[in-house]
Amino acid sequence: MIRRIDLRGSSIDPRLAVPRAAMDVADAAQRIAPILREVHDEGAAAVFRWSELLDNVRPPALRVPAQVIASAEAGLEPAVRAGLLEAIDRTRRAHLDQRRTDTTSVVVPGGTVTERWLPVERVGLYVPGGRAVYPSSVIMNVVPAQVAGVKSLAVVSPPQQDFGGWPHPTILAACALLGVDEVYAVGGAQAIAMLAYGVDLPDGRCKPVDLVTGPGNIYVTAAKRALRGVVGIDSEAGPTEIAILADDTADPRYLAADLLSQAEHDVLAAAVLITPSEALADAVALEVVNQVANTKHVERITESLSGVQSAIVLVDDLEAGLRVVDAYAAEHLEIQTENAREIAMRVQNAGAIFVGTWAPVSLGDYCAGSNHVLPTRGSARYSSGLSVQSFLRGVHIIEYDEAAFNDVAGHVIALAGAEDLPAHGDAIRIRTQREVQ
Repeated sequence: MIRRIDLRGSSIDPRLAVPRAAMDVADAAQRIAPILREVHDEGAAAVFRWSELLDNVRPPALRVPAQVIASAEAGLEPAVRAGLLEAIDRTRRAHLDQRRTDTTSVVVPGGTVTERWLPVERVGLYVPGGRAVYPSSVIMNVVPAQVAGVKSLAVVSPPQQDFGGWPHPTILAACALLGVDEVYAVGGAQAIAMLAYGVDLPDGRCKPVDLVTGPGNIYVTAAKRALRGVVGIDSEAGPTEIAILADDTADPRYLAADLLSQAEHDVLAAAVLITPSEALADAVALEVVNQVANTKHVERITESLSGVQSAIVLVDDLEAGLRVVDAYAAEHLEIQTENAREIAMRVQNAGAIFVGTWAPVSLGDYCAGSNHVLPTRGSARYSSGLSVQSFLRGVHIIEYDEAAFNDVAGHVIALAGAEDLPAHGDAIRIRTQREVQ
């Protein structure tokens, strides 16, 4: 089912050895261009039309009424409510420590630079609603935004035929538990366009947002790419992925279960095991076959694990394994080795690192306290997951008195001249000259 790549004794670039599933965002961008244009030109009418065409359902209204949200919360199963509240609490506790404080640097006597951290004013949060239900994504987007101090939050999630054209009630209930009452029954590229441009509604207006966050399918990603600049975006999310670095101390049952847990998301999801142990590779491959047979989403998992993006990678030793790990830069990385924390602290590129037997990715998806909106497709080499910082802007405030200004004026004039920008120098020079009375 899951293929094997043998890198023992090989000098091949690990980036080339462990491919990812094909994802043609450019093609998707062409497909969604009419949607973006029509939402811009026609507003809510285009949003309704495309929702009906693509989701096979026309929501009763774009904005979900307060009573529908309240009813969803009231109907929560007690165990699910308890789980959501625990996830909210742990996520909030971890994200509270990410808050930034203003700092003032005294560059020279009389000259200071203060950095203020200001929240984005209005944010649109995308919550997927395709093959699975993701109330956890509500938590992972809303909590850091609230901790950052964002004043206006709008959640969008696709309408569902089974629930009268509203988003899934568990998603609505999660919004209620977090105090979010601006929720729209819109998904796909039309949701991103609505957030970016704003639309007039019979009962008010969905105002344009300043930033859009949250993962979605390739069409959501294409819309975020196309509208970047009109609004800010967090990232271009690709299919989810897990990489596991393991040695003989790992339990093959756990490793197989963790690979399946990510393959369950999507047929394009990637599941990669990296190990120097051929015996462990054999045992995990057998466990994968045995465990798949007992899962609910057999076809989806089987297609994911059989795809080019999933593999068991054999390496010479853990040092070689670390090189593969850093080259691959996985969204989720598990370290299940002897001295796992020591190995984990040597990793340079990963969205999030899960250390040891008792910290599987599934824990991070819900209740670890960490954020599960993470960089995919190798972008962990240069970007981070969603955090409080994602919703903040650093603004510099520059203050110089006359003496400090005069002390540096000559340097500024010289540099302006070197860049052939004489007006820059004149703006300095005019302040150094005293008007003759």
